[in-house]
Amino acid sequence: MQAFMKQTSTRALLLATMCVSSAAVGCKQTPNATATVPVASVEAAPVITRPVRVSDEFNGRVWATDYVDIRPRVTGYVDRIAFHEGQMVRKGDLLFVIDPRPYKDAADSARAELDRQHAAADFAKIQSDRAARLKLSDAVSQEEQQNRSSDLLQSGARVKAAEAAVASAELNLSYTEVRSPINGRTSRTQLTLGNLAQADQTVLTTIVSVDPVWVYFDCDEQSYLRFQQSARHGNGVGSDNPVRVALANEEGFPHIGHLDFVDNALNPSTGTIRARVVLQNPNHTLTPGLFARVQLQSAEPKQAILIDDKAVLTDQDRKYVYVVGSDDKAQRKDIILGGSVDGLRVVKSGLSAADKVIVGGLQQIYFPGAPIKAKTVTMESLVAQSDKPAAAGIK
Repeated sequence: MQAFMKQTSTRALLLATMCVSSAAVGCKQTPNATATVPVASVEAAPVITRPVRVSDEFNGRVWATDYVDIRPRVTGYVDRIAFHEGQMVRKGDLLFVIDPRPYKDAADSARAELDRQHAAADFAKIQSDRAARLKLSDAVSQEEQQNRSSDLLQSGARVKAAEAAVASAELNLSYTEVRSPINGRTSRTQLTLGNLAQADQTVLTTIVSVDPVWVYFDCDEQSYLRFQQSARHGNGVGSDNPVRVALANEEGFPHIGHLDFVDNALNPSTGTIRARVVLQNPNHTLTPGLFARVQLQSAEPKQAILIDDKAVLTDQDRKYVYVVGSDDKAQRKDIILGGSVDGLRVVKSGLSAADKVIVGGLQQIYFPGAPIKAKTVTMESLVAQSDKPAAAGIK
């Protein structure tokens, strides 16, 4: 037993000695290796500074200048539909026919009553003239003559009432033909043949005008104040200043109109004010209800800094670019962007005229302050390259 305990103690001592030796070996210091960051080869272009028209973009909707619910003015059954759904119609074109027979009979009856009243008036005139002649020889009394004169006046009034009844009956008869009040495009028919249409209630169809059209948009308070201040100095957006509009699938702003209305009050709940643009629409491409982008430009050019969109990076809700900093290092600058001018982006703030913006090789810059080797290019050359059509790979 004592021999076993002695052997175990010896093994423990040997194991402890080995651990101490291993720790000593592991604690041996080695020289620190300095990590080297590769130099990024990038392309940098000086910013462009030139006078441009400052522009702002807003979202809006296309609206029809005229929108009409077609309702009948008389009650009756739909006897005829004289147009195709979605058809372009002119003012005065026939759309629907309400069964005219009851109204034709009413008009004939009113005309017959008018003839009867004319005959009664003619007879009353004869009686009045006879009484006047007899009164000269005192063959009739004064009262009899006055009665004949009164009958003549009453007959004339009944003739006028009958004429009004004829006019009303003929008007109702004309209302059985429902015609377009405007030039525009029709919608679908709400009632088909044989259905009852109630006067001034039933909507038969709708018509919207298509040329010209309006584009309503909401201008934010800051932009409104800026344009208002510019207008006081004579270089803001006026009613005669062109306003450019684009649909959701269009590049640039191909449609040109003019501002013709600004609301009289700012909406305090949204901080915006509503305005309206008038656009000519001869090809009927601007359909009411479409989303539209509106670009407002100031009339007076202002000095602005322009860069290529390829240089702009995004960090959550912030936009930034890398510029060539001191000691050939990439320096980050947060910027605020404006509108587009000739393929370049306006920088409202964040850059100076002396900055060189990195436009190529951005994927090699992993952090601000990274070493770079910049090759100088121009912003114009980048725009020219982007405008070139891509070569077709397959015929």
